[in-house]
Amino acid sequence: MTDRLTLALAQVNPHVGDLAGNAALIRATRAEAAKTGVDLVVFGELTLCGYPPEDLVLRPQFLADCRALLEELAAETADGGSALLVGVPLDQGGYPCNCVALLDGGKIAAIRVKHDLPNYGVFDEKRVFAPGPIPGPILFRGVKLGVPICEDMWTPDVCEALAEMGAEILIVPNGSPFEDGKADERLSLAVARIGETALPLVYVNQVGGQDEMVFDGASFAVDADCKTVLTLPAFQSALGRLTLTRGADGRIALSSDQPPAPALGREEALYTAMVVALRDYVNKNRFPGVILGLSGGIDSALAAAIAVDGLGAGRVTAVMMPSPYTSQESLDDAAGVAMRLGITLHSVTIGPAMAAFGEMLAPLTQGRAADTTEENIQSRARGVTLMALSNKLGAMVLSTGNKSEMAVGYATLYGDMCGGYAVLKDLYKTDVFAVSRWRNHTAPAGALGPMIGSETLVMPETVITKPPTAELKPNQTDQDTLPPYDVLDAILTGIIEDQKSRAELVAAGFDEALVTRVWGMLDRAEYKRRQAAPGVKLTRRSFGRERRYPITNGYRGG
Repeated sequence: MTDRLTLALAQVNPHVGDLAGNAALIRATRAEAAKTGVDLVVFGELTLCGYPPEDLVLRPQFLADCRALLEELAAETADGGSALLVGVPLDQGGYPCNCVALLDGGKIAAIRVKHDLPNYGVFDEKRVFAPGPIPGPILFRGVKLGVPICEDMWTPDVCEALAEMGAEILIVPNGSPFEDGKADERLSLAVARIGETALPLVYVNQVGGQDEMVFDGASFAVDADCKTVLTLPAFQSALGRLTLTRGADGRIALSSDQPPAPALGREEALYTAMVVALRDYVNKNRFPGVILGLSGGIDSALAAAIAVDGLGAGRVTAVMMPSPYTSQESLDDAAGVAMRLGITLHSVTIGPAMAAFGEMLAPLTQGRAADTTEENIQSRARGVTLMALSNKLGAMVLSTGNKSEMAVGYATLYGDMCGGYAVLKDLYKTDVFAVSRWRNHTAPAGALGPMIGSETLVMPETVITKPPTAELKPNQTDQDTLPPYDVLDAILTGIIEDQKSRAELVAAGFDEALVTRVWGMLDRAEYKRRQAAPGVKLTRRSFGRERRYPITNGYRGG
């Protein structure tokens, strides 16, 4: 019976669909881990194909290609080196299944299938995968490994069954996307499973951006006494070394000689999530860079800082598009942001476009007072300008709208909503302020943008302190149309994230008329959100997959 076993926790960033690239990543990680004589390298959920593969797994050839590469990797373990525990989709009895495979001794030594398929929020695995039976332990070099896959850990059934079948440790491969506050929830669930099974638990999560999700890694190992033994950094690829030792009582204890990675504060986690999500969206989709409108306001300044930190200043182009209503302060602030970030700032006035549209529409609009029509024309002229430059330069247009605006429809279709990616889409305006203040005084790990010195700010303080405005008419501010953002965001959080009723919000102290007004704005803007660019999930209920309301909707209750 084995008295000592070493594991490597492989926290890596796979690319969905790039099977050959992911296999190369697995090989390179195994080679790195082998330098320290590791017995088993553990990867996250579906690492060989990337997570989530969605309808790719409905293609028989895709599953066949995954199987062929898995067999190649298995054959390479005949060298007597580290074994591999790899997540992979496989055809099991004519159905695609979410599996993990143990590769050892030159063969596929064991396969286990995910039992509990999530079908909520961003997950719809029941649509594409068949569930497996409750898995039994895998015997590996004298140790019985219980391998619940991701969601299998979120409820007690699978882990309890594994313990009853003799598992000595729980090793959990994950594809768990980031959301605000989720790290504490994961650890609490792990501790709960340990309490139910009296088994140590190893949690291996992937990192990197995939469309509207970003994975934060933050893998960890917790001993049977609920002591955290190892933590890996958030949002970074990493390799963790863990030693399993069988004690005199026959039970497995965990130890590691690696120092624990520090946890990120809330603002740093939100900011880093956006940086990683945008970086991977641009790089994995092979865009040369991004282009965005830099208005002198806080949203575009924050989006520009995120882009520079993720891609480098040389891959970020900014365009100031002044109208007759653009203030000198906005011009100065936009220039100040560009200068501090080291990015090129072009200026294209939209005055001629406004005049041209006014002349074009005059025969049909004469005698009608100016209203939001003229305001939206300005926004759409800017959108056309950015898309034209995107076509010429090849850079992706980066949309700069935030969640508060998207919620209540304070955004213009085919105007400021246009773009390939909306990096602030799930960030409330109050958090835009908080994250901007944080970045103005702190440089996150791995940032490609400016470091912070005693005299250096990423954006002028006036960008953060001045009243937000769209500047589509004289003396305009956001609060002409919207309630103060702290009040608005509190109501929106109650409706969207907490799913509270109007009565509950009023009971919590919010004005009834204001709650009803915000509720109506949220409902009416659904058609806009359906046409919005994708953006990274940061909260419990992001717009899109996690909050799906009908556009044509006659229900007014709540």
